[in-house]
Amino acid sequence: MRIERTWAMPSAWTFTIKPIKELLDEEVGQGGVGWADPFAGDNSPAEMTNDINTKRAATSHMDAIDFLQSIPDSSLDGILLDPPYSLRQVSEHYKAAGVKVTGWHTSAGWMSKIKDEAARALKPGGKAICFGWSSMGLGKGRNCEMSRVLLVPHGGSKNDTLVTVETKL
Repeated sequence: MRIERTWAMPSAWTFTIKPIKELLDEEVGQGGVGWADPFAGDNSPAEMTNDINTKRAATSHMDAIDFLQSIPDSSLDGILLDPPYSLRQVSEHYKAAGVKVTGWHTSAGWMSKIKDEAARALKPGGKAICFGWSSMGLGKGRNCEMSRVLLVPHGGSKNDTLVTVETKL
């Protein structure tokens, strides 16, 4: 397994952080054909982008689970999972988009369902690149094997951004 640690300034736009952008260029390539991103924001390299906030530059604006469920089984070359990292961020993100936040959105079951749907949509050999404050990724239970971890410390009291790269077996 490849483990890297590179310091960088933080940004609300994860994919613009220099070492993360470099990882995405290497792992996804240009154009992101066959890739999906259910929490795309404005800077995703994926071909199929989604963000619940209609002000974001995404190709669709649905709940992440609904977006993932619209993708056929074993059809994706890759998936990017850069969700809000904490329950507070989920609440803020959804409220900012004008969406009523329920207990479901701030439960562990919500993220587990997103990961289940992401794994279902990935084809064997497809990659999952997950971002957050945890290195869990999709995990072995969803038939994925981790090959790379990038730790991006931001200094001071900021949490590191953790990036995992996995391949579906």
